Amino acid sequence: MDYKQAGVNIEEGYRAVEKYRDLAAGTANPAVINAIGSFAGMFSLKDFITAGAGMEDPVLVSGTDGVGTKLEVAFRLKKYDTVGIDCVAMCVNDILCHGGRPLFFLDYIACGKLDAEVAADLVKGVAVGCRETGSVLLGGETAEMPGFYEAGTYDIAGFALGIVDRKNIIDGSAIQEGDTLVGIASSGPHSNGFSLIRQVLPDLDEDFGGMPLGMALLEPTRLYVKPVLALLEQVKVRGMAHITGGGFYENVPRMFCRPLDAVFAAPSAGAPEAGRTWTIPPVFARIAWGVSGGGGLSGPKAQEAGAELLEKDGALRKLMFNTYNMGIGFVLALAPEDSAGAIAFLDRRGYPAWEIGTVTAPRGKTGEVVFV
Repeated sequence: MDYKQAGVNIEEGYRAVEKYRDLAAGTANPAVINAIGSFAGMFSLKDFITAGAGMEDPVLVSGTDGVGTKLEVAFRLKKYDTVGIDCVAMCVNDILCHGGRPLFFLDYIACGKLDAEVAADLVKGVAVGCRETGSVLLGGETAEMPGFYEAGTYDIAGFALGIVDRKNIIDGSAIQEGDTLVGIASSGPHSNGFSLIRQVLPDLDEDFGGMPLGMALLEPTRLYVKPVLALLEQVKVRGMAHITGGGFYENVPRMFCRPLDAVFAAPSAGAPEAGRTWTIPPVFARIAWGVSGGGGLSGPKAQEAGAELLEKDGALRKLMFNTYNMGIGFVLALAPEDSAGAIAFLDRRGYPAWEIGTVTAPRGKTGEVVFV
């Protein structure tokens, strides 16, 4: 028996690496010393210093994450070229929360049986995410693991490294009572809560506004790096939160370094309403109907029923806001006088934003997220 008979096709691995090489080259800059295929990626220390030029005390910022079970939706639809964007976004958006500018990214792909075309599609998304955030795809690993992963299934995770001047680190220490919370629109569920989505929305071919529901669910995580880094040059941002797994209830308090409450005005779950802050995107109403256990409805009717439940059912609403971003992928804490300008700045760059809440004194010993 040879290695191929054991389930590992090294020739397919060589094909995959050749495809990766071109994709990575499209993200490279002069700081990259060697090409994909070496034992390790090398990034010039001189260029690290250049990246920190003008900084008093350059600090490296790192983040790692994966795509999770959203991948199973990609497998079922045989669409693999967007989840790599999710992988990059989940890492670089986290780095951004502390003011970090991403410099490079590495990925890890594991599978049961390697298909070079599928693997290249996964890395294609990674390359897109890197280019759109100004980072380099420096290297990675592809592991073919027969008998451990089922044939046709893949996992993808990544690691990002960024840089920030110590005096510009955003850690929430500047947040004050009365600060305004500004939310930036998400593109959908991003890459969170899919273990639940897959249970409650089994029919990925269901009509969703003229497209298959599965394609709406695969919309990649929004990349906030460029507009927010540009905003940091215009106004003082006191805190930032990436709304990922755990939704509002877990992620917003992470931007506070002392007990404070975040009080949000309730968004509209259906048609926009006066006095509401933002409108929850329809995909979350459709998920909510599935989570409620409601049966007998699909398509627009299920979506409408889900929107109605989100308005009336407090327990369901809290579960949803504790699992999903509900249309807000990134939150900024700003001085009240800076919020209008920040919103206009983001809107001009194609990132809709709204005043969604306020920072208040804590009601208890620990900070809370409150919807009114």
